[in-house]
Amino acid sequence: MAFWGGGAAGGWSHTHYPTGKGPGGALKRSADGWDDEELGRLYDHSVMVRLLPYLKPYRRRVALAVLGMLVFAAATNSQPFLIGLAIDKFLPSGDLAGLNAVGGALLGLALLGWIGQSLQQMSTAYIGHNVLLTLRTQMFDHIQKLSLGFLDRNETGRVMSRVQNDVTVLQELLTTGLLTILADFAGLGLVIFFLFYLDVQLALITFTVVPVLIVGMALWQTRARRAFIRARQAIAMVNANLQENVSGVRVVQSLSREEENIRRFDEVNADNWSANVQAGRLTAAVMPLVELLVAVATALVVIFGGLRVMDGSLGIGVVIAFALYVQRFFDPVRDLVLQYTQLQRAMAGGQRIFEVLDTQPEIVDAPDAVDLPDIRGEVTFDHVHFEYVPGVEVLHDINLKVRPGETVAIVGPTGAGKSTLTSLVARFYDVTQGRLLIDGRDVRHVKRESLARRLGIVLQDPFLFSGSVRENIRYGRLEASDEEIVEAARVVGAHGFVKRLPQGYDTVIHERGQNLSQGQRQLIAFARAVLAEPRILILDEATANVDTRTEVQIQRALKRLLKGRTSFVIAHLLSTVRGADRVVVLDEGRMVESGSHRELLARDGLYARLYRMTYEQAPSGDGRPGAPSPRPLPAG
Repeated sequence: MAFWGGGAAGGWSHTHYPTGKGPGGALKRSADGWDDEELGRLYDHSVMVRLLPYLKPYRRRVALAVLGMLVFAAATNSQPFLIGLAIDKFLPSGDLAGLNAVGGALLGLALLGWIGQSLQQMSTAYIGHNVLLTLRTQMFDHIQKLSLGFLDRNETGRVMSRVQNDVTVLQELLTTGLLTILADFAGLGLVIFFLFYLDVQLALITFTVVPVLIVGMALWQTRARRAFIRARQAIAMVNANLQENVSGVRVVQSLSREEENIRRFDEVNADNWSANVQAGRLTAAVMPLVELLVAVATALVVIFGGLRVMDGSLGIGVVIAFALYVQRFFDPVRDLVLQYTQLQRAMAGGQRIFEVLDTQPEIVDAPDAVDLPDIRGEVTFDHVHFEYVPGVEVLHDINLKVRPGETVAIVGPTGAGKSTLTSLVARFYDVTQGRLLIDGRDVRHVKRESLARRLGIVLQDPFLFSGSVRENIRYGRLEASDEEIVEAARVVGAHGFVKRLPQGYDTVIHERGQNLSQGQRQLIAFARAVLAEPRILILDEATANVDTRTEVQIQRALKRLLKGRTSFVIAHLLSTVRGADRVVVLDEGRMVESGSHRELLARDGLYARLYRMTYEQAPSGDGRPGAPSPRPLPAG
């Protein structure tokens, strides 16, 4: 049964910083909060410059892709010229050999274009997938090294979106979007060259529609950006509503909320429909505009070119070639419309990716940091102050010396600073003022990896990874033998229930250990800590969802786990407090009392008041089965 208010479930809360606040490290979000649905600029030079180093290892592939692109553009855009040549030169003279040569050249160009396009697509696919692999691996490695404060300030879902969605969007840009548009513009350059080569006057007449195209696209882009952003936000709202209601379906049904939730879902779904209809209308409007301008340009070619043909100053083959080139002149515009949203999403995704990669860990090894040798386990808080947010102190002048092998129970009302205190021991954060020493060494001058090897942490809600029981126990010592794994399980009393599992130690644990009970997860976490052989142990004692029998098992395992180790226990059970060498009482970030259970009761201070509030009717206060149930402690 619970003694009094503990820290956040899971041991360390991720609520110390409001999102977007704190001393750096909070990912940017838009004003409405849907930053992942924001669209970037159509072209962001800073993103493209940052991508160049990722392309450098694939220079040959990039060269092949560019070569393929140029070959494809040259092959396809040379065809109208040859057709015009055949009509004006070989048809009037009946030159069959010339016609055959043009026909063969057209077939050869078609084959060459196919080869060039295949080369381009295979190269870009290879580059895109490798850049995706590199970026995703680099982001995963980087996030693993970031300080805990980064996750305090950023929701897990947003961080995962960077690694998954944003990298995928950027890969799509590299594999399909970017080179497609570059190929279009390369083709556009060749089209302009051929138009002016064939006839300057007719080319200038054809280009009179370009100002109308520019103005129309500028107006469309402004409205389309707003419409596409609204459409993406609307579908995000639908997904969020759906996820929330599916995840909470038990609560929904138990409270008979189905009708109300259906009504609310209909509202967000209707808004999504409206937003997508508006975006669809804008897309539908711009394509006919492009086709209209194509028709106008073609008409100009036919009219003015026809007049030139009639007065003998221009060949009919040139007019036909012009008409074909006009169609190709507008291809980049069509592709830009189709790729418009993808380009903006990719640029925004690139910005968010590099924002994460540019975030630096707050806890880093000092230049003079040394490996922590084998330690006795003495821990000293020397006038320690700590702030999550500058100016808001949550620990005030903590002075505490813990002897090697001593078990210290940390108690106090909710929000007193218990989890914060133990987080400093693990060096998830650095002290704001004062020193934290292990065997006389300031932890800021010790390499973090060597400190981690000396520490063991067991959370209130132990986290188990997908994999077998064996793999979870071995998690902190990959080289451990099967015999050592079994022995660790025996020490904490987990071996018996593990052997009864369907595949014993090879039983696969579901996500977060959902196929095991709370007590079983706790015992596996204890075995994992025992196997790691830490000299200093930090434990947030489990109380929730544990029956009396399991509680007794956990208490036995806890005694074995704490034996011979310097231990900090965020205690919720009176039996743990009584068994501790010392009890430290925190209140509003201050250490207000320290001593044994009996000594603190005799002082009649905060500890005694909390005890009486929790066990008003327990004369012995043993916390065992049959003792009175505690009242909930008022929030502190």
